[in-house]
Amino acid sequence: MRVFKFGGASVKDAAGVKNMVKVLQTVGHENTLIVVSAMGKTTNALEIVIKNYFENKAELQSSIQEVKKYHNEILLDLFEHDRHEVFKKVNKLFDELGSFFKRSKSPDYNFVYDQVIGYGELVSTVIISAYLQHIGMDNLWIDVREFIKTDNYYRRANVNWFVTQKQMTERFNPKTLNITQGFLGSDDNNFTTTLGREGSDYTAAIFAYCLNAESVTIWKDVPGVLNADPRYFENAQLLNKISYREAIELAFYGASVIHPKTLQPLQGKEIPLYVKSFLKPENAGTMVGKGIGIEPNVPCFIVKKNQVLIKMSSLDFSYIVEENISEIFKLLHHYKMKVDVIQNSAISFSVCVDNIYNNLEKLLQHLKAKFQITHYENVSLYTIRHYDTQALKSIEADKTVLLKQLTQETVQIVTK
Repeated sequence: MRVFKFGGASVKDAAGVKNMVKVLQTVGHENTLIVVSAMGKTTNALEIVIKNYFENKAELQSSIQEVKKYHNEILLDLFEHDRHEVFKKVNKLFDELGSFFKRSKSPDYNFVYDQVIGYGELVSTVIISAYLQHIGMDNLWIDVREFIKTDNYYRRANVNWFVTQKQMTERFNPKTLNITQGFLGSDDNNFTTTLGREGSDYTAAIFAYCLNAESVTIWKDVPGVLNADPRYFENAQLLNKISYREAIELAFYGASVIHPKTLQPLQGKEIPLYVKSFLKPENAGTMVGKGIGIEPNVPCFIVKKNQVLIKMSSLDFSYIVEENISEIFKLLHHYKMKVDVIQNSAISFSVCVDNIYNNLEKLLQHLKAKFQITHYENVSLYTIRHYDTQALKSIEADKTVLLKQLTQETVQIVTK
């Protein structure tokens, strides 16, 4: 069995859905599981819906209607008339969404987020499954929440591997074309959970691991894994082959092509991962596998925008030792800060974090009780794997460097 993952960019409109069919016809679709993200920018649109629910209820219904209208236009482009049963299925999902807002009393943003945001994936897969059936490509639509079970850490849930494996072993039919949602799971109370932004890649890896798939293919709008994000760097090169370890390093530092959690389960069972272009499915793309190094061996550039650099020093010039560092990390964990870089000296400690949950002010107030604090918001973190002198110069040119850290293979630079 193979696992394919198609992201939102690949199915952003009717033409994208039809192109997905061409990909399946080109590479085959027997004994295949397709994991699909929300269409286009639907996740962003649903985030506006959630924001309106909490902050501007007068605009709530109109923002929901915008999402519904977007999907109806795709439906009308795919099906010759609006009497097809898929229209009713999509309407029912939007009715469910509206009902949730009417009955929900929860003030917990993260809980509400997870109950709402997954409708993007549910709607997209219902549409795609119906279209494939419509053109004679038999398939089975499955609800991923019945298979991937997690804890209730909303917006970044942790997989319960034992229960998930049991569900897949007992209930999954690998002998057909299956369509399911990326990004989603459910907790013990059957509330929807999410695996973190861009978590659809991880979904594909979870299924592949539990079902012993022969491979996972992530279909992107780029030729494969590049040595740099072409949105920020010129002359990005295709990496033909990379090892699991190298890919995990790149993902950890923030490479956008592969989700950080995706590679760990695949490495555990040595399941190869392919990253290919849905525009040119016949091309080889990038293969991630066991012990193949990196080819070609060139510097790899990663940038993370909108980071926060926090510099701490002791109030009385005493050493910052294990006890202080332990306390700092407890606070970072408590306020759900994702740590990207740390650097310390005898009396100072610096950390670059991703303020995902908007807890920065609370964290700073807590830290100021014991440390002298300087912080910089909206900084950029550059990471270069396999760096050389020219690569360093290209990043530092015309920027204010706030922090720099080098190891044998990797350099990280925080700039303003």
